[in-house]
Amino acid sequence: MPAKLTLEQELNPWLAAEARFDEAAARLGLDNGLCKILRLPSKEITVHIPVQLDDGRLEVFTGYRVQHSIARGPAKGGIRFAPDVTLDEVRALAAWMTWKCAVVNIPFGGGKGGVICDPSLLSEGELERITRRYTAELIDFLGPERDVPAPDMNTNEQTMAWVMDTYSMHLRHTVTAVVTGKPLDLGGSRGRTEATGRGCMIVSREALQHLGLDPSSARVVIQGFGNVGGMAARLMHERGFKIIAVIEVDGAIYNPKGIDIPKLMEHRRQTGSITEFPEAEPIGRDEAMFLECEVLLPAAKENVITSQNASRIRAKILCEGANGPTTPLADGILAEKGVFVIPDILANAGGVTVSYFEWVQDRQGFFWNEELVNTRLEELMVSNFHQVVSYADKHSVNNRIAAYMLAIDRVAFAIKLRGIYA
Repeated sequence: MPAKLTLEQELNPWLAAEARFDEAAARLGLDNGLCKILRLPSKEITVHIPVQLDDGRLEVFTGYRVQHSIARGPAKGGIRFAPDVTLDEVRALAAWMTWKCAVVNIPFGGGKGGVICDPSLLSEGELERITRRYTAELIDFLGPERDVPAPDMNTNEQTMAWVMDTYSMHLRHTVTAVVTGKPLDLGGSRGRTEATGRGCMIVSREALQHLGLDPSSARVVIQGFGNVGGMAARLMHERGFKIIAVIEVDGAIYNPKGIDIPKLMEHRRQTGSITEFPEAEPIGRDEAMFLECEVLLPAAKENVITSQNASRIRAKILCEGANGPTTPLADGILAEKGVFVIPDILANAGGVTVSYFEWVQDRQGFFWNEELVNTRLEELMVSNFHQVVSYADKHSVNNRIAAYMLAIDRVAFAIKLRGIYA
């Protein structure tokens, strides 16, 4: 249960994932044997990747791929490149992908990958060689019916093109469905780039309406202005939400009358930063996080809302654009404050939903227009938001535990239907 986590354990993402799982499983009355199966990943693969750097030196990078569950379909999840990647982090992210796919009811299990490296210190050629060797080391575990990677932190559609090409060269024919988040010209889906941010916008709008609040006058604070936060900000701005603060690694800006997001995006394109934007004033990053607002949307990394700062949150709605931005110990504090939490496994599921659409289109060899992609995404996000809220009301639990219960129940049911092969 979350209460058993100590302050020292609070920031460990795998322990956080286990804590939420344990509470949801206990409330479901899940069989002890099924609990054992669902708590542990199916596979954990560690690879050591020798790469020749541009200056001729040989370096060895460590990479991971964790497949948490394949009970409902192939593993699905991103590959991240970062200097602080850990196996515990990748384990947790793989488990979250299992629950995310199940809560929006798409036929994937959960997987995640990562390579310990600092992309800011590597050339494009070095990143390509790391990606291709990482893919080659995992070749027996990947595939449209086995494990389908996607972009994540510090990886993008070019990275996915390298993965797809490497896999295809080994199989001696083009296999577009082995990854999602690819360039359009290589079998990518329209609407994929905006999908996670669009999903956050949709569930935020639904939450505001659920609470009787007007989305057109809602004040929003966004932490992280990358693909998820930036797209959510743009789409919210287009629909009349008032983005009053944006927080990035190098600073934060504030305008109580609302920030013109297209102008801010252009400013960042020209300067490389959101700071010194002439139509907003600088504000402390911590101060911005705790502004009074209707929606707080953390869209950066894990563990930004903890037991140490959760009491200072002044948002009515917390929409978790990032994976694991709130610790289990913070959940109880937010519940006491009456914050309406849209948990990560629902809030940011727009990305994996459109990844599913991309996988389907690749396998059919027939591609949809953007309007159809966005319409189907909206239908699924709205339906699943209301399913989770209804489940929470029915079982007298918060939205996070409701989402976990719904997801775990679906995966456990699939395992029971399949039986245990021996």
